[in-house]
Amino acid sequence: MTTPQNAALPPTRLPAGKMPELRVMPAPSDANVYGDVFGGWIMAQVDIAGSLPATRRANGRVATIAVNSFLFKQPVFVGDLLSFYADIVKVGNTSITVNVEVYAERNRLQADVVKVTEAQLTYVATGPDRKPRQVPPLETLIHRD
Repeated sequence: MTTPQNAALPPTRLPAGKMPELRVMPAPSDANVYGDVFGGWIMAQVDIAGSLPATRRANGRVATIAVNSFLFKQPVFVGDLLSFYADIVKVGNTSITVNVEVYAERNRLQADVVKVTEAQLTYVATGPDRKPRQVPPLETLIHRD
């Protein structure tokens, strides 16, 4: 379905060959009276999606330390099926930076897909004391099947 908001945009598809970290459909309680989903709700979901690969890479607890960038490209509506794709772009001594892209499937029977949000967040690996700890080298990670 073409709406005034996406009439000038080229058709978009979900990223091929990638699995989303998170898929969720916002409910009426996540939106204002006009049916637009609150930006804060979207930000919380982006933080969750970004933390998943960071947690795997850190092999344990992480905490969000920075939202480096956050761009709302299109509105999100109640009933959109959101897919959150997250990729680690940098690993430091204690930190992990993740890019997150969010796509909305609108009117899913007609496969109308738009990129609605993109963000970059940085997480820090933390120990049981909640203080920063070193990110383990790749070869020492525990492999879970």
